[in-house]
Amino acid sequence: MHIDIITVLPELIQSNFEHSILKRAQQKGLVSVNLVGLRNYAVSKHKNVDDYCYGGGAGMVMMIEPIANCINDLRSKRKYDEIIYMTPDGETLNQKMANTFSSAQNLMVLCGHYKGIDERIRELFITKEISIGDYVLSGGELAASVFCDSVIRLIPGVLNDETSALTDSFQDDLLSPPVYTRPANYMGHQVPDVLLSGHAGEIEKWRMEQAISRTKQRRPDLMAKFQGGENN
Repeated sequence: MHIDIITVLPELIQSNFEHSILKRAQQKGLVSVNLVGLRNYAVSKHKNVDDYCYGGGAGMVMMIEPIANCINDLRSKRKYDEIIYMTPDGETLNQKMANTFSSAQNLMVLCGHYKGIDERIRELFITKEISIGDYVLSGGELAASVFCDSVIRLIPGVLNDETSALTDSFQDDLLSPPVYTRPANYMGHQVPDVLLSGHAGEIEKWRMEQAISRTKQRRPDLMAKFQGGENN
């Protein structure tokens, strides 16, 4: 997979791809991430990428020309499965969406800034708009990092134990069950006996029961989806 991330502040996002799982994914050659500095495509000598909003009002707007120039340049080099804009009014990112994107070959991600981008960019170029939640950030870089992390870890071969991703929360519309490690007894707080039994069938049954119980308690909205899936 190849991901181009268009940003006004590449340094704000760079470190997220230089550590842990995302770093190893790149070292294995399973994904390549290219941070594209938008100011390199500015049309003014001062490298401006924003201007005042037509009609007045507070906040600056990212200009159409630098973004269009950047997107067109990138599209001249490869074909993209999706051109994504990270925005609070986009479709909320979820595990199902991450699973779908994990099979893509080429993705382009545009990070918003200031008051937003010129609407014509959304009309002419963007194929998918994604939000990571109902709140506003100072820029789209953190949102782009969240999106990329959620997708890259699902690419086959990225995780050392590929079954790990299959038991993540939301994969089957359930929250994950509780997990434990050594010591088995911490100040009187015991690990459940079933996890020490070595009985794979009983352990799996316990985990499913715990996942269902936790989802009922914490996310009844997910429980309704899970039960609907069971009935299909």
